[in-house]
Amino acid sequence: MHQLNSILQQALYLVLVVSAPPVLMSLLVGFIIAVFQATTQIQEQTLSFAPKVIIVFGVLALTGPWIGNQLVRFTFHVFDQFPALIK
Repeated sequence: MHQLNSILQQALYLVLVVSAPPVLMSLLVGFIIAVFQATTQIQEQTLSFAPKVIIVFGVLALTGPWIGNQLVRFTFHVFDQFPALIK
């Protein structure tokens, strides 16, 4: 049971780590656009959507190999620990 809890904890941590770059960049771009909208008094809701989508896809394209590597490494770790889990 301890082994399963450890794997679940590692999985949750991995989700946080691999999702951080796109989420943080989206947050940063949203903040910059919100400041721009507040200073120019432009209140268009769709203005922030396109730049966020472009930035998130760009970040995913840049960090995609690293994210894939982390997920594959974790998957191999889980498969290696599988015999200990079913005991």
